[in-house]
Amino acid sequence: MFRNIIVSAFGAALIVCVAVTALQFFTTEPLILHAEAFEVSAVAADTSAAPNPTTADIHVHDDGTQHVQNGEPWAPAKGIERAAYTALANLVLGFAASLMLLGMMLLRSEAIDARRGLLWGAAAFVGVSLLPALGLPPELPGTPAADIFERQIWWFGAAAASGGGIALLVFSRNWGLMAAGVVLLIAPHVIGAPAPPSHAVPYPGALAGEFVVASLVVSALLWSLAGLSAGALYQRLSRST
Repeated sequence: MFRNIIVSAFGAALIVCVAVTALQFFTTEPLILHAEAFEVSAVAADTSAAPNPTTADIHVHDDGTQHVQNGEPWAPAKGIERAAYTALANLVLGFAASLMLLGMMLLRSEAIDARRGLLWGAAAFVGVSLLPALGLPPELPGTPAADIFERQIWWFGAAAASGGGIALLVFSRNWGLMAAGVVLLIAPHVIGAPAPPSHAVPYPGALAGEFVVASLVVSALLWSLAGLSAGALYQRLSRST
């Protein structure tokens, strides 16, 4: 069984990697590059009074403040190197997502197939991407943001509450537990996500909306394809062993 889980998860990760990387190339990546160009221009203008600053010397903090630093921070070069790191990240994410989905399906002691995997993947997308994005939407480079630790705490809490709420609504037959599930779904948003220091952005505001939609579409593809592929591969491997 363990071998089937690992092989299925890795096979699904390869499928996810190819599909998600291709989709990002035409959706989120152009938006990120566009926003980065505005970010560099805005920061360069703000630091023009500094002695001979270069864009490589400009560092932007999470709170939107900037300073000029010595030395160039490492980042993958645009082009093939950046695409390779993106694909590697998608492979790791696809493998992790597939493992988690297979693990949850096994804990339910239900038959694992493509259909059930797709349903689990869709539920995971809602729980860890769609609902938390109502409070902390995906952000383009240069977007002012609250302290990263505070955002991480809120996001983990929102994802855990959303996952628990969905589980109670789907698997429970008790009205009290189902009502508790609804409370879990809305609780993080009643508490509220950490607010950014400002809403001023260096790029056109329309880019932010496009990026949120594109990012959620990419996330939906990642989770649904991970569940679908992992479920189908696991079913096939289980039949052959």
